[in-house]
Amino acid sequence: MALVSWVMDFTIAVCLQAHKWMYGGLESNVFLQYLAWVTYPVVLITFSAGFTQILAPQAVGSGIPEMKTILRGVVLKEYLTLKTFIAKVIGLTCALGSGMPLGKEGPFVHVASMCAALLSKFMSLFGGIYENESRNIEMLAAACAVGVGCCFAAPIGGVLFSIEVTSTFFAVRNYWRGFFAATFSAFIFRVLAVWNKDEETITALFKTRFRLDFPFDLQELPAFAVIGIASGFGGALFVYLNRKIVEFMRKQKAINRFLMKKRLLFPAVVTLLISTLTFPPGFGQFMAGQLTQKETLVTLFDNCTWAQQGVSEDFMFRGASNAWKNPRTNVFVSLVVFILMKFWMSALATTLPVPCGAFMPVFVIGAAFGRLIGESMAAWFPDGIHSDGSTYRIVPGGYAVVGAAALSGAVTHTVSTAVIVFELTGQISHILPVMIAVILANAVAQSLQPSLYDSIIRIKKLPYLPELGFGHQERYNVRVEDIMLRNIPFVSLNTKYRDLQELLTDCRLKNLALVESAESMVLLGSIDCAQLVSLLRFQLSRKRRLQQLREKENGGRKEVESSVRFQIETEESTFSPPRVGESRKPLKPALKRNQSILTEHSQDDSDNSVAALKNIFCAKDFSENMESAKNPASTSKGEDMDDIDTMTQSQILEWEEIQLDETINFNNCKIDPAPFQLVERTSLHKAHTVFSLLGMDHAYVTSIGRLIGMVTLRELRKAIEGSVTAKGAKVRPPLASFRDSFTSSSETETANVSKLWERSRRHLLPRESSPSDSDDK
Repeated sequence: MALVSWVMDFTIAVCLQAHKWMYGGLESNVFLQYLAWVTYPVVLITFSAGFTQILAPQAVGSGIPEMKTILRGVVLKEYLTLKTFIAKVIGLTCALGSGMPLGKEGPFVHVASMCAALLSKFMSLFGGIYENESRNIEMLAAACAVGVGCCFAAPIGGVLFSIEVTSTFFAVRNYWRGFFAATFSAFIFRVLAVWNKDEETITALFKTRFRLDFPFDLQELPAFAVIGIASGFGGALFVYLNRKIVEFMRKQKAINRFLMKKRLLFPAVVTLLISTLTFPPGFGQFMAGQLTQKETLVTLFDNCTWAQQGVSEDFMFRGASNAWKNPRTNVFVSLVVFILMKFWMSALATTLPVPCGAFMPVFVIGAAFGRLIGESMAAWFPDGIHSDGSTYRIVPGGYAVVGAAALSGAVTHTVSTAVIVFELTGQISHILPVMIAVILANAVAQSLQPSLYDSIIRIKKLPYLPELGFGHQERYNVRVEDIMLRNIPFVSLNTKYRDLQELLTDCRLKNLALVESAESMVLLGSIDCAQLVSLLRFQLSRKRRLQQLREKENGGRKEVESSVRFQIETEESTFSPPRVGESRKPLKPALKRNQSILTEHSQDDSDNSVAALKNIFCAKDFSENMESAKNPASTSKGEDMDDIDTMTQSQILEWEEIQLDETINFNNCKIDPAPFQLVERTSLHKAHTVFSLLGMDHAYVTSIGRLIGMVTLRELRKAIEGSVTAKGAKVRPPLASFRDSFTSSSETETANVSKLWERSRRHLLPRESSPSDSDDK
């Protein structure tokens, strides 16, 4: 990742240098200068948008919102593939090389995650541990830290930032892994700069030289606090503006249809508008239009004071700082115009369908705002702050550092931007002002708007659970029974295949609950819908029909089945004494059942071990299992079975109708015997914690073992946002559950427990056979 970051930075620098070379070589003709200034970024942005759209549309945007969703346990298709990696790297290089106000930190988190996923796939050829799902999540958690670390050469801030923006709950065991990887990435990233003669030694990316003996006075702290509070409002406004731009384009159907047909027109028009406004001889002269983002940061962090004052009469703008000097206006007007114009330009540019981030543009805007406050303080106190007879002049560069950390922290809702700033500048002399400003900015921004990444998650409608915010105490009184879905589809032990067919036609769930019967509703487990589809297909399959025809020809004798049959008794048979000569075989967990089946069908030890591993960890089609279990010679006798298929179409339809009226046979079906469950009195706060920790997307709600409902991410999200309108999920008054606890509900629960206890005493509950029982038999 360090190598990728360095190559990208080198290519971007070449592209920006070529842009300036084209502009500078046409000084004799302003019109040709304008064409060169505008055409270059339009071509690069259009190519980036087109290339990304054709190769991998998943590469568009930041990447941090999607990584938050992936680390929560949600699988996003084609998001961590090699094709997306190529599209993201090339598209991001072109987008940043155009000079648009875009950043690379968010996309680099995505790029590093793709790199980790691809390395895990490669290493899985040599070691199976890299195929483990939890191991992949740990790799992605470290990759997010590497993405920020090699972007700014800030390993400490990168790890902290990745934890804040991607994880709700962070596993401490990943902490040192993230530091290890981020430290090496930052080290190699800066060593490559030294090797290329860009730097003399390993140093900070934007090194400052503030004085350490007296960096700031206590009287300046109110100014730093004002920067923090104002940055909080500005960060909330940036997130709001960015979201409204996207929502406006999506809600306007005419504009939406036009943009869908002309996908490259929108980025081209936006780039043309921004390039025109930043044209240096035009309006760009009032906002330092010719400076790149890196040059802008270097000038804003400058130690010198730009405002003309008595103690700095000999001051002169030097180097890149000369771009802020304008004979028609002073430096204050240039900074105000720069902040206002870059603010809406960045909010608009980050909506382009290209790989881009928003951290760096916001960082630059914050630095400009801090510089404006610093220059104002320098103008108000031209002789500086007096302390013990000594005079110390105001350092506006320190204010720029505080403003950059505060605004970027407000937009992303993170405190680690303070650490990133310290590593970027190489100095921690302003550690207290920076921390004060960042904390105040976060406090203001979090009370007004979600973070930029959460806002994008809402726009894209990704399955992510929002945080429980402060100041909403009524949500803590909501319980699971207030928001759960009550009438949920389920499968019982005595369900017919016909009912299953109708259920699967209308059901959109991934898993269905398995209950004992529709009357008792005792939850036994959950079954994947793919398994149920395979059950139904096998029941109506041609091979099964031919098998029954052959059994009829053999005089009604059924072939001996080699697989172990695990009977699941219905409610009537469960509580009735076993018949003479009948052995009760209770339901076994899926892993034990698969191992038993494989043991019966093993031909040799080596084949058995390989087959056992594949059967446990790989999802196999049910029909294949049934073919191997019920008819081992089906492959050799396939031609003979084709010869005896003499049933007409009407007979086949009649046979299928008979099969649909049979009860479902769950033998050899993989059943999850312990799905996630909550009780109806579980609080919303606890349910939110459980869903976030375990990465769940649904949980069944039970009462004394009986299934009464289900809670999904959608219900939780709506309950947290305070707009529960789903069918059967109506929010009750805040104290409803509290009042119910003092009514007859407790008596009802006691009666239900008593009935269940009496019922268990009268009848034997099914239990799993122990090794000793099987030995006795």
